[in-house]
Amino acid sequence: MKSTEIKELTAVELEERLESEESMMVRLKMNHAVSPLDNPNKIVETRKNIARLKTEVRTRQIQTQSEK
Repeated sequence: MKSTEIKELTAVELEERLESEESMMVRLKMNHAVSPLDNPNKIVETRKNIARLKTEVRTRQIQTQSEK
């Protein structure tokens, strides 16, 4: 997921994506603990996507606060 795609999402879509990515992260970590994943870089990619989503949420919060 690229940051340009993230910026196009609405606030509700951002929250939904963030929840789904976080649940995927938990599943990936649990599966990796039980048996090694074929591609452990998916954990890293998911973590980066979560960070990108959280950054966009925070940026929007700051923008709305500064507008008030």
